[in-house]
Amino acid sequence: MQPEPTLTSSQLTAGQDWPADRYAAHARFVADLASPVVDLLAPRPGERILDLGCGDGVLTAKLTALGCSMVGVDGAPDMVRSAVARGVDARVMDGHALGFGAEFDAVFSNAALHWMKADPDAGIAGVARALRPGGRFVGEMGGHGNVAAITVALVAALNRRGIDGAALIPWYFPTPGGYRSRLERQGFVVQQIELLPRPTALASGMAAWLHTFAGPFLHNLPAAEREGVEREVVELLRASLCDPEGHWTADYVRLRFAAILQP
Repeated sequence: MQPEPTLTSSQLTAGQDWPADRYAAHARFVADLASPVVDLLAPRPGERILDLGCGDGVLTAKLTALGCSMVGVDGAPDMVRSAVARGVDARVMDGHALGFGAEFDAVFSNAALHWMKADPDAGIAGVARALRPGGRFVGEMGGHGNVAAITVALVAALNRRGIDGAALIPWYFPTPGGYRSRLERQGFVVQQIELLPRPTALASGMAAWLHTFAGPFLHNLPAAEREGVEREVVELLRASLCDPEGHWTADYVRLRFAAILQP
């Protein structure tokens, strides 16, 4: 494993830390629900595949077990350490500036591309550089309307405190048409792209989801005020995302796609 570089604001979204143990405890559903996009990838033994935004390497290791030669990259050093501990060839790397040249048969990404908001086109261009001609780019990310209710509640709670909550939204959730255009501009032929509503059960509850994923909204607040915002958001969402038995659901909408790099 290479030494960890100093991360810039373009490499990790401001205020969003990624402790691997917290992610495993509260967000394991991200990997558990990835079977459809893995099926779309259709990995073949012997293929060299880049996992873009590999996180703690759970999916990367599964693809390795299928006989693929895997490399994982992620901007979060603690996640990369966890992936390396699983035996994954994982490296700390900015998804906006991939450092590979025509060496992969496929690039795979699950639940990571929507965090690369600073310059989505740069990320796609890096994927194109990393692929051999005719290589595949297959991924799933948050799509238009993803966590809309949660976002509105966070923005409203912050606005009520005199903070421009909309300016802190850290995610890029594109429409199929918008992302298709970005892919085509970088030389991809889009084979499939669709928006899929996928309400997702939160076994740990909404407060844990906020603690895991909403750092960019809350990191500049004093601890006591941050806790107050989280409580307010939970109550704002209770009527729409919590059932009478107390089970929480996140209003996920996913964008799933497969594209081929033109020779």
